[in-house]
Amino acid sequence: MNAERNSRIAARTQRGFSLIEILIVVALMALIAGMVANQVFGGQDRAKVRMAQAQVTALAGKVSQFEMDTGALPQRLEDLVSASNNTKGWLGPYSKESELKDPWNTPIEYRTPGSSSPFELVSYGADRKPGGSGVNADISSDD
Repeated sequence: MNAERNSRIAARTQRGFSLIEILIVVALMALIAGMVANQVFGGQDRAKVRMAQAQVTALAGKVSQFEMDTGALPQRLEDLVSASNNTKGWLGPYSKESELKDPWNTPIEYRTPGSSSPFELVSYGADRKPGGSGVNADISSDD
């Protein structure tokens, strides 16, 4: 009889979590998940910026190699991939088609003349628009 009474008392005193307590725990978990996601995805954006900088620099070298071989700058970046009919001295391909797009899958812009050199290559960054700051900043071969 005593054991039965103790079991009834324990059942009355043992409580579950209240709705407020569960909501607080869920909110804290969401906050932590958001902070982790920001670190992971923020790092990915920075990596793409560094990759775009390296890609623009490498592509500028390929344009210069094209110029040394042919005696002229390419008319368009696609000339690095395949020779046009009137290109003398072409020893390419100098680049792959996939290398003409930045990490955000946007074509790299080729300008002749550049702002401070014979040519300029520009990636518009994560926002794919001129200007911006941080991961949205333009990446240029003239920088």
